[in-house]
Amino acid sequence: MSADPDAAGRPAADDPRRFLRDGRLEILPRRRRDKIAVTRYIATQVLPLLLEPVGERELTERLSGLAYDPVGMRRAMVDLGVVTRTRDGSEYWRTERTEFDDDQAAEALSLATEVLERELDQNPHES
Repeated sequence: MSADPDAAGRPAADDPRRFLRDGRLEILPRRRRDKIAVTRYIATQVLPLLLEPVGERELTERLSGLAYDPVGMRRAMVDLGVVTRTRDGSEYWRTERTEFDDDQAAEALSLATEVLERELDQNPHES
């Protein structure tokens, strides 16, 4: 995915930020591929850390800065499977790494997972 703007400073044709007006999504694009890209991009912006639980109110507040319809965007993120929620909807967390994630964050997550797996292998819990 190209994130380089064109000569006029507009986002590239495959960049989901091209659907944002003054940094905010007013309406989801019509094409499914674009809807998915925009939803994944916004999920990465409002939930930058994988598996970080965030309350419903806080997530809605974060989304309101990026989307005209924060509740609809929250629903779209869950429907797409990028975000998971508790059964009662009180907490949400991002469960999927996207193409918009920072590579350093991905490396840190990979290292943390590796360390945790080693720790669990060395100290198995008895049932």
